[in-house]
Amino acid sequence: MSDPDLPSKQALKEELTRALEAQLATLEAAYEASREAATHEEAKPENDKDTRALEQSYVARGQALRIEEVRAGLADVRATPAAPFPEGRPAALGALVIVEEKERRRSLFLCPYGGGVELSTAQCRSSRQSLRSAVRCSENGRATTAKRA
Repeated sequence: MSDPDLPSKQALKEELTRALEAQLATLEAAYEASREAATHEEAKPENDKDTRALEQSYVARGQALRIEEVRAGLADVRATPAAPFPEGRPAALGALVIVEEKERRRSLFLCPYGGGVELSTAQCRSSRQSLRSAVRCSENGRATTAKRA
């Protein structure tokens, strides 16, 4: 489908990649700060009940896990093709789904990671999210119309 009104899937993929790279940089900075705090001299326990260093190490570990998750998601997004879908093929990762309801039109970019990220012309929906939650029924019970590109 080559509708000139549709956003470019390649441009959406690049925008999502930049958003995830920015998120990764923020997480890495927070991780470094929490790791330094956990190993700082002031974090040493003053008595056997003082658990500041232990708690800060838990925070640092959680942030390290989140960084690995975002890195893996970023790699998945980079590997996702932005090619057009042939007519009759079901929507899958890399698809751009246009949802129309009443007078409103929304673009949903199906991606392996980054669901919920609002891009300039579309919202990302990841494989971890239900497309159904993005496509709501109208008040009279009839489903919305969805097209894919």
